[in-house]
Amino acid sequence: MQLFTLGLNHQTAPLAIRERVAFHAERLRSALAELTLREPVREAAILSTCNRTEIYCALGEPQAALEWLAGYHRVQPQELKPYLYTLPQGEAVRHAFRVASGLDSMVVGEPQILGQMKEAVRVAESAGTLGTLLNKLFQRSFAVAKEVRSNTGIGANVVSMAAAAVKLAGRIFPSLTEQKVLLVGAGEMIELAATHFAAQQPRGMAVASRTLERAESLARRFNAESIELRDLPERLPEYDIIVSCTASSLPIIGKGTMERTIRARRHRPVFMVDLAVPRDIEAEVAEMDDVFLYTIDDLAATVREGIDARQSAVAQAEAIIESQVGSFLHWMKTREMVPLIRQLRESAEEARRLEVERAARMLARGDDPKTVLEALSRGLTNKLMHAPTEALNQGGEGDESLKALVARLYQLRARD
Repeated sequence: MQLFTLGLNHQTAPLAIRERVAFHAERLRSALAELTLREPVREAAILSTCNRTEIYCALGEPQAALEWLAGYHRVQPQELKPYLYTLPQGEAVRHAFRVASGLDSMVVGEPQILGQMKEAVRVAESAGTLGTLLNKLFQRSFAVAKEVRSNTGIGANVVSMAAAAVKLAGRIFPSLTEQKVLLVGAGEMIELAATHFAAQQPRGMAVASRTLERAESLARRFNAESIELRDLPERLPEYDIIVSCTASSLPIIGKGTMERTIRARRHRPVFMVDLAVPRDIEAEVAEMDDVFLYTIDDLAATVREGIDARQSAVAQAEAIIESQVGSFLHWMKTREMVPLIRQLRESAEEARRLEVERAARMLARGDDPKTVLEALSRGLTNKLMHAPTEALNQGGEGDESLKALVARLYQLRARD
């Protein structure tokens, strides 16, 4: 199989499964290097986000990729199989175009996935696992995404996860202007959340990160306070709204911490949103009184409310993608013919060289130039026509497909 995609996403797998096979950014390069050591995988890129983990491979076998994925995350392959999809060739191309264009996202039309896909390509390139085929696939995906956004309304009024979080918070608190907001993390998702919550003019905002420098950098943009992650347990009681999205492999806010927080708050409610995969907040926190915890899957119902208005744009986008899939598959077929074309040209060049050498010898011994040219052209014609003529003679009268192919190759018309 020349090209395929193996993965799972929010449509095929619950959060509990997705978080088990998520890749942490700092380990992606080494993971890619390990994957491409497996025969016969030659090219690979990994797209790992809150909503999906996908492996794009060229010149490999899906079973090898599945076994590697399961082994890497210490999961049994049979545990993953019910949630996985394997997309060969044309389906893989179509899927990549749809993902880049935001059509396969939890929030249809959201632009964040395009940046995440570009980062996946950058990591694969730096790891040395991005070859000609995958590079062409992703570059074409980015071009298709641009065309879709330019020529359709797919990006109009996009409801992001951050906007959904604000909407849900508004159902808990009568006015967000009276609440204090804590953002845990400093990545793109938290930056987006900060933008949406800041627009509500809350009573106060703070950003907590593992390093104070990163927290300060984001906090300055929103006139917020910066907090080191190690100080989080003591500072949690101050905040009414907590949004978390870090790259931690383990929860950073546990049930015990939240029990102490609620007591310190004298049971005033806390609205919490966990946008991380794996989760930043222990699932048991959702069982507590006075805590309203939403995961990224919980937000799905809210964000779907804004999707209906964009369905006509989706149809337009799908049409654009379908035409581009055909174009890319044609490029792939053309690429497969390159070695044969090269061999054909080399054969013709060899015939030409031999006939020119023979003509030069004839001229050197004083033969008439007209005779030499006649011999040159006849000899070259005979050499070039020998192979197709022999094939036709051996094929027999009944081999209509061969006759049709030769007629097509040499643009011959049937004679009356």
